[in-house]
Amino acid sequence: MCMWAVDCVVKVKFAGREVEFVDREVALGQLKEVAERGTLWPVVIYGPEGCGKTALLKQAMALFKELGYSVVYVNPLGEVAGRLVATEDLRDVVKRAWREVLGGMVNPAALVDLALAVASRALKRGKRRVAILADDVFQAVGVDKAELLVKTMLNLIEYPSADYDKIVVLVASSEGVTRERVGRHRWAELRVMWNMPRSGFEQLYHLLPSPKPPFDGVWRWTGGNPDVLEGLFEAGWDVERVVEDLAVDKGLSAAFAERWGAHLAKALEEPDYLWEEPEAEGLAKELVEKNLVVLLKGRRPDAWVDEPPPERDPELGIGRYYAWQTPLHREAVRRALELT
Repeated sequence: MCMWAVDCVVKVKFAGREVEFVDREVALGQLKEVAERGTLWPVVIYGPEGCGKTALLKQAMALFKELGYSVVYVNPLGEVAGRLVATEDLRDVVKRAWREVLGGMVNPAALVDLALAVASRALKRGKRRVAILADDVFQAVGVDKAELLVKTMLNLIEYPSADYDKIVVLVASSEGVTRERVGRHRWAELRVMWNMPRSGFEQLYHLLPSPKPPFDGVWRWTGGNPDVLEGLFEAGWDVERVVEDLAVDKGLSAAFAERWGAHLAKALEEPDYLWEEPEAEGLAKELVEKNLVVLLKGRRPDAWVDEPPPERDPELGIGRYYAWQTPLHREAVRRALELT
């Protein structure tokens, strides 16, 4: 059994180097609990882009393997070599399913189908513990098919192709717009994952070479998001450049800012305005769709992966019900509004 053993902690790529999955002790404990009991429903994990969900699933793969699981990991939009990965005992199943299920066709949605087929065939082969780890699959299959995909995963748990001891299904997504679709059915357990706590994030910061800005300023820009930290580093710590790129990538046009005007200004200062003001409902949906804000689930521990953010942090743009993905996301919206 691995639990916190050093050889079970995976390394992930960060700013051109490999770093360990750090300061997620609560998340590691939760993964171990999941492995011990299995999942009754697919567990769908939402959170800001770049907060560490992919790293979590890679750590889960290592942990579940140590605990005797046959594991298949699928990331249809990731690096080519890592789009479909399985434990050694499933390699021949993957090869056979690749030929029979795909028939030579390779596209993101087909890779998701293949991963599910591998898990089903693993059960038929007598594997008693099987885990499916799916990363960014909603974007791959299309938002309109998100509910169907979750139901298919639930069917694998409830109506398996053979008897089993435990099945684990974890799905990670930044596509907040699918949350409403998936959440209206009792087909999945929804959890939220937030950016890194300050202590672990500071460890990442210290891995970056000098010269670099003081940590307090970097924390106020990023809110603990590893991907934004990496982006700032690669941009030579040019905050203006990163904000401009965010504005373009998120489609923060003058028309968008003018359309929402006063509602947008109030949400910039108080994200919970999106929850409390009925007339801001349309703005809230658009901000979620653009992956600019995240709808939170209170602060109950069972609603979160790892540690939740504080109840309120005006400096980082965090409210009880809504939060800006990072302070730089909020700043990009603020700039767009100022230009109108």
